[in-house]
Amino acid sequence: MEEYSYPIDVDWTTDEIIDVVAFFEAIEKAYDEGIVASELKGKYRSFKVVVPGKAEEKTIFKEFKSNSGLESYAVVKLLNDADEDDVIRI
Repeated sequence: MEEYSYPIDVDWTTDEIIDVVAFFEAIEKAYDEGIVASELKGKYRSFKVVVPGKAEEKTIFKEFKSNSGLESYAVVKLLNDADEDDVIRI
């Protein structure tokens, strides 16, 4: 497993940080082995509660890509076109 930092806002609660980290771990899983769309959708939904705005999402995705080399937007785009039981893999 790669070692890098996740984009975290100091104003987030512990639960919010857990939700954001869980979402980025799901993005990693999409790259590593694939993830069922329904699982990713749940993590993305929780992420969007913490980061509701598109501009902030873009900034956080960019920071994550800079740290990890993984493109979150590409995974979310696949998610939008996927059925619940599809496996999303990049």
